[in-house]
Amino acid sequence: MDTNYTVWTYGIYLGISVGLTIWVAQTLFKNGRVFLVDAFHGNDKLADSVNHLLVVGFYLINIGYVSLALKYGDPAANLQQTFESVSTKVGIVLLVLGVMHFFNLYIFTRMRKRAMLRGAPPPVRPQEFLQPKAP
Repeated sequence: MDTNYTVWTYGIYLGISVGLTIWVAQTLFKNGRVFLVDAFHGNDKLADSVNHLLVVGFYLINIGYVSLALKYGDPAANLQQTFESVSTKVGIVLLVLGVMHFFNLYIFTRMRKRAMLRGAPPPVRPQEFLQPKAP
C-alpha cells in the first residue's frame, strides 16, 4: 500500500466534498430566505435568524459526515483505486447533500403552507353563530 495515494485520495475527497457542501449551503441560504420571510409573515429578522441556524446545522451535519467517512473504504494502492475511492466517497456525499436539500425544501414548503393557511379565510362562510350551552 502506497500511503502517498491514500493521502492524495483524502485531499481530493475533502476538497471536493467541502466545496460542494459550501456551495449547496450558500444556495440554500440565499434562496431559502424568500420562503422563510413568507412563512414568518414578513418578519425579516426572524427569517434571517432561522435561515442562519439552518445553514449552521447543515454545515455541521455534512462536514461531520465527510469527516467520519474519510477513513471508510479500502486504502488506495494505485491511481485507479484513488479515482474509484474518491468517486465513491464524493458520490455518497452528493447523495447526502441531495437528501438534506430536499429535506430543507420539504420543511420550508410545510412552513409556508402553514403560514398561508393561518391567514386564509374559512373554507365556508358561517351561516349562523351558536351560543355555547351553560353547564
